[in-house]
Amino acid sequence: MEQLLSQINTYKKEIEAATAADEKQVEEFRIKYLGTKGIVKIIMGEMKNVAAENKKEAGQLLNDFKLFVEEKYDQLKGSTSNIKPQTSNLDLSLPGDELPIGSRHPVTLMRNRIVSIFQRLGFAVAEGPEIEDDWHNFGALNLPEHHPARDMQDTFYIQQNPDWVLRTHTSNVQIREMEKGKLPIRLIMPGRVYRNETVSARSHCFFHQVEGLYIDENVSFADLKQTLYFFVKEMYGKDVKVRFRPSYFPFTEPSAEMDVSCFICGGSGCNICKKTGWVEILGCGMVHPNVLSNCNIDPERYTGFAFGMGIERPAMLKYGINDIRLFSENDVRFLKQFTSAI
Repeated sequence: MEQLLSQINTYKKEIEAATAADEKQVEEFRIKYLGTKGIVKIIMGEMKNVAAENKKEAGQLLNDFKLFVEEKYDQLKGSTSNIKPQTSNLDLSLPGDELPIGSRHPVTLMRNRIVSIFQRLGFAVAEGPEIEDDWHNFGALNLPEHHPARDMQDTFYIQQNPDWVLRTHTSNVQIREMEKGKLPIRLIMPGRVYRNETVSARSHCFFHQVEGLYIDENVSFADLKQTLYFFVKEMYGKDVKVRFRPSYFPFTEPSAEMDVSCFICGGSGCNICKKTGWVEILGCGMVHPNVLSNCNIDPERYTGFAFGMGIERPAMLKYGINDIRLFSENDVRFLKQFTSAI
């Protein structure tokens, strides 16, 4: 006990004489005396050597010592708080550094433009998961296991669970919305999708889509065509040429692909339009009765149409971009071109 008291008195004299000229010295004091390996911790550890009959007295003594050190620390901290940093080389009258103007990504600009057009037709926006189970990505869309049409989309499967995939289209959102049973449905579904494809000027292993779905009584293919005609005219102007070609999709019947005249080459032929003068911008069709049945919607009462388009390809046409890889290379020189397009 006497030895402990002697140690504390010695440290008190040392602490009373302590001074600090700046915040660095205050922090050094804190570490030395109040840190996790500081003197206060060491002194507190001496309690185990104190006889049982003296522990109460020793405990009070140690608590008083700790409070003494903390008060000194607060005193030193207060004495340096008003010390001003050296500002002799700082001219406060100089203007600040100019910050560069940011911009939205061209894919975001195109997404917002597409969404805006369809919202004027009464379509709401819905979103869903990018990691999806097999049923919502394939099965419910009339693509049962081992169906050859699954080969149309090279899929990224989750290694830990092959029944889950990176979605190959935003049609999974269509299924999830139809399963809710809230009819009629008039929705568009923007989002990112993934396919195991060779990266080139025309295709990428990930890209963005907007899909649309309209289900109600007495919906016809004529409704689909008029909706898409309105979209194309609003997006590309009234002079754009449009054509529909018969196609096949397992989740729509009948199915079609929609082409517009190529804005890159003016119809003379380039690598984007494959020298044809036309660019396919979306697939569409009437929702297959099997898909409606899979979502507990009566195909005898309800019909509907669906369509889906990539966002990158319309953006390439709109802004005259000839390589899809530019969208994901994060080249500031490329992105700066869209600052004025916000």
